[in-house]
Amino acid sequence: MHTVCFIRYQLDPFQIPAFADYAKRWGEIIPRCGGHLIGYFVPDEGTNDIAWGLIGFDDLAAYERYRARLRADPDGRANFERAQAQRFILREERSWLGTVPGTFAQARQVQP
Repeated sequence: MHTVCFIRYQLDPFQIPAFADYAKRWGEIIPRCGGHLIGYFVPDEGTNDIAWGLIGFDDLAAYERYRARLRADPDGRANFERAQAQRFILREERSWLGTVPGTFAQARQVQP
């Protein structure tokens, strides 16, 4: 994986459970459509209306193929439509990040 789509969500803080359910559904849809789901993260402590999603791809061409599959996926479309109908996402921003070699997904090494 060489590029990561970093999605920052501003949420209705009273609908965090609805967003969490929405994110959980992506857990099946994103990998099926070709993305590497790194994870979704919801507020736990501190700011109560910001969440993040991180999805990895080999490159931007892989992302474009993923987007085409996602548009054709009935579950993906239904999840987007649900978010629009329930309005728990107030704003969404996307940034593209490159991974630094030797730093991504390093296993924990506990010293004895």
